[in-house]
Amino acid sequence: MIKNIIFDLGGVIMTLDPQKAVERFIELGVADAGRRLDSYTQSGIFGDMEEGKISAEEFRRELGKLAGRELTFEDCKYAWTGYVKEVPVRNLRVLSELRKQGYRLILLSNTNPYMMSWAMSKDFDGQGHALSDYFDACYLSYKVKAMKPSEAFFRHVLSCEAILPEESLFLDDGQRNVEMAAKLGIKTFCPANGDDWTEEIYKYL
Repeated sequence: MIKNIIFDLGGVIMTLDPQKAVERFIELGVADAGRRLDSYTQSGIFGDMEEGKISAEEFRRELGKLAGRELTFEDCKYAWTGYVKEVPVRNLRVLSELRKQGYRLILLSNTNPYMMSWAMSKDFDGQGHALSDYFDACYLSYKVKAMKPSEAFFRHVLSCEAILPEESLFLDDGQRNVEMAAKLGIKTFCPANGDDWTEEIYKYL
């Protein structure tokens, strides 16, 4: 019996537009942004920030070196939020319904302070609600200092939440991420980026 539903953010709750993010980083002056960015697990200074190895301020300075000019927090936020194509209302509606039905909703995301400065603000859904308003708990890679698909990230959530893998469902658009969750006994569902999963999810509950 499923009691807990663990959601990825990018590609599940919100639809991703990786090309737009690349274009915005190039606009800032990072000519090889297409090589440096990834939709699932970042590397280099991008990954270091998402794993909490460097701060947002350190990232800003290092990105400025790549761009050849000093960048502001807002510059970096502008580029990172290029990933956000849309936050479908249908997804938010189902999150609210699932909580009313008694499921514990948990966010598990590879992310960073720039993206969260938008997502955890009242600008997130266009209705004055932050991402955190839709969840009972949020686990963010840069705060936990671990990134999916690392086993440590999943075990951290299971331990902190004191939940059983077999009573939990994990939704993520990354195949490697759901494979790791499945190895730990968590039930999984892997919709593609932008798919409407709002009806199909009930088949797993």
